[in-house]
Amino acid sequence: MVEKLLSQRISKLPTYLFVELDRKKEEVQKKGVDVIDLGVGDPDIPTPKEIVDEMKKQVEDPRNHVYPSYSGMDRFREKVAQWFEGRFGVSLDYKNEVISLIGSKEGIFHLPLAFIDPGDVVLVPDPAYPVYKASTIFAGGFPYPMPLREERGFLPDLASIPKAVFERTKIMFINYPNNPTSAVADLSFFEEAIFYAKKYQFLVAHDAAYSEIYFGDKPHSILEVNGAKDVSVEFHSLSKTFSMTGWRIGFAVGGEGAISALGKVKTNVDSGVFNAIQLAGVKALDLSEELSKRHRDIYGKRRLLMGEALEKGGYRVFPSDATFYLWVKTPEGESSMGFAQRLLEEKGVLVTPGVGFGEFGEGYFRISLTVPDERLKEAAERISS
Repeated sequence: MVEKLLSQRISKLPTYLFVELDRKKEEVQKKGVDVIDLGVGDPDIPTPKEIVDEMKKQVEDPRNHVYPSYSGMDRFREKVAQWFEGRFGVSLDYKNEVISLIGSKEGIFHLPLAFIDPGDVVLVPDPAYPVYKASTIFAGGFPYPMPLREERGFLPDLASIPKAVFERTKIMFINYPNNPTSAVADLSFFEEAIFYAKKYQFLVAHDAAYSEIYFGDKPHSILEVNGAKDVSVEFHSLSKTFSMTGWRIGFAVGGEGAISALGKVKTNVDSGVFNAIQLAGVKALDLSEELSKRHRDIYGKRRLLMGEALEKGGYRVFPSDATFYLWVKTPEGESSMGFAQRLLEEKGVLVTPGVGFGEFGEGYFRISLTVPDERLKEAAERISS
C-alpha cells in the first residue's frame, strides 16, 4: 500500500549507485568469496590522532552539548576563511560568505531547493557523482547532461550547449579534481564557466571535495576567477582530505546571496553541525598542510602501484595527477557493468562500473585506492590476470 503513496519525485530517483554495489558485494560474500572492495571512496587511513584527540577534548566540554549555530560556529568559519586565503589567495567574509555543512553532500543536495523551480534546467556533468542529478530531480528541475569525454580531458564542451538551454539554466554543477574520472581543470576552464554564468545569469556550483588530493600542481578554486563570487558557490569537504568521512563536516563558500539562500534551506532542514566536530575541524585545518601531505604520500604510492600493474596487464588508465581514483578503460568488447560483474564474480574484486555515473561513463570503470597496500597489490594481481 505504501508504494502507492510515494511522491513522483521519489519514484523518479534511481537507486543510489553504492547501495546497489553493496548488495552485489554481499551476495558474492555469502558464497564464501574474499572480496576486495575498490568501489566506494572511503579512506582506510584512520582519522589523524591529532584530530581525534581534539574531538575527545571538545566532546567532554558541556558548552558543546547545546544546539549549534545554523550557519556554523564563528571559530570554525573564521578558520575556513583563514585556510582558504592561505591556500587559494581568496579573501572571504566568514560571517556572510562561509557556511558549515554536514558534509559537502548535504550542501550539494540542498542547493537546488534554494534556486530551482519545476522545469528549470540544471547542467549536470556526465559521468558524475550521482547527487548532482538526484538533487535536481528532487527539486523538480530538469537535469541536462554535459558529456565528459576523454578527448577533451573530461572537461565539458560549454560552447556546444544550445543557447535555448542556457537561457533556462539556473545552476551548472562542475567538479574538479573530478570524480569519477580523476581529471583536473586549469584556471582557464573556470574562467570560461564564469563567462557563461554571467552571460546567461545562472549559478556555478563547484564541488571541490578532492582539492587537497593531488600529486602535481595544486588544483584551483573557481573563486580565484575575478568576479566569481557573484555567480558561484564552492563546496569543500574534510572527509577525503583528513579521512573524516564518518564525521560529516564540510563547508560552502561563495557570494553572500548564494550562501544566504543555502542557509535558508538548511535552517528549515537541519540544526547544524555538532560544535565538537567543528572544533575538531578547526584542528584539521590548522594542520592541513602537514596532514594532507601525509595522506597524499600514501595515495601517490598506491596510484603508481595500481596504475603500473594495470598497464602491464593490458589496461588503459587515464593519466591524472589528482584524487584517489583511477579511471580505466574496460577490455575491448565488454560493457562496464558486464565487466564489473564478471570481475566481482570471477576474481572477487569490486570496482564501480562507469555507466553507474551516467551514460557517458560507459566503457570505463573506477578504482578506489582506499584499501591497504597489500590488499591493493592482491587486487592488482587479480584484475591483471
